[in-house]
Amino acid sequence: MNQVLLTVSGVIPPDLEQQIATGKRPRADYLELARHFGADIIDYRVARQTAGPIGRFFERLGGPNLLLAWACFTRRHCYQAIFTDGEQVGLPLAALLKFFSPNRRPRHLMIVHILSVPKKMVFLDRFGVQSHIDRFIVYSTWQQRFITERWGIPIQRVPFTPFMVDDQFFHPRYAPPRPTPRPQICAVGLERRDYPTLLRAVVGLDADVVIAAASPWSKQRDSTQNQPIPPNVRVQKFSQYDLRQLYSDSRFLVMPLEPVEFQAGVTAILEAMAMERAVICTATPGQTDIVAEGKTGLYVPPHDPTALRTAIEQLLADPETAVRMGKTGRRLVEESMNLDHYAVRLSNILYETLTETSAEPQPIKDKEQL
Repeated sequence: MNQVLLTVSGVIPPDLEQQIATGKRPRADYLELARHFGADIIDYRVARQTAGPIGRFFERLGGPNLLLAWACFTRRHCYQAIFTDGEQVGLPLAALLKFFSPNRRPRHLMIVHILSVPKKMVFLDRFGVQSHIDRFIVYSTWQQRFITERWGIPIQRVPFTPFMVDDQFFHPRYAPPRPTPRPQICAVGLERRDYPTLLRAVVGLDADVVIAAASPWSKQRDSTQNQPIPPNVRVQKFSQYDLRQLYSDSRFLVMPLEPVEFQAGVTAILEAMAMERAVICTATPGQTDIVAEGKTGLYVPPHDPTALRTAIEQLLADPETAVRMGKTGRRLVEESMNLDHYAVRLSNILYETLTETSAEPQPIKDKEQL
């Protein structure tokens, strides 16, 4: 029996492994983590099948993530550790562990996207559930500082790790660049994207701009809507398979962001870097850990179409620098920010947490005893 339970905030496609094997999509991070952890995976589908009437009540009350937290709670005696893939599951699970299983519990590791928002801050301030989260795994050093300073949590419990990309899928050899009538650049994603600033910056630009305003994770609206679209701009959706070719056909990626305190845009940034593309990114508090200024890309101030236009024209006029930045970005991904390095880092964090002696984990019982 596995020692670790790993959550997936979604429904795993039944043909996922076939899609990966046939090269239609990147490897899934949770499959690689499960393999490294020796973990069982639980998604919405499994939770619905096993959580019973209380689980169905919780889903009606708070949605599928609350259901998933309850399903993990009912399995707490079966595992040495529960690894939650975000605070949307990890915070309610921590509350259940704190108030309904206060003495003996599994270790709880939680990936953190952003805790510096009022609703989450109030929840942690009021209920103190951080006591039942053994590791806050963060992708942003800004979030790391915020968590340690606000709640006095030792930095050892708030490890930073760069996010990752499957650099075996996002690799230039699988999508050679195709000729375009004139230079093309791209922008990708939805989460807190400042596309209005980008649209103003590229009016009359002697280049084509493709905006892939879609995301399988974000619930944010498309900020290109109700905006005047210049003639040189095209907005459309792409599959991950097609995104790979979009990066390849583009001179570089532009990542226009609202001022945010988390790693918005990190997936697209790393995908572009893996495809040997430079990145122009808005300098925000949360998005400063991936792009290296002057080495893998350029930063521009928020909400500044003039500065963004200048940076775009600079790289368009100096393709050799853009190529050099792109190759440096690919090398950094290979050295430290690919899926394999990520899985090893998180495995080390898990092992460290399981071998601590400062807390007493719940002993494993057979699942049949539940």
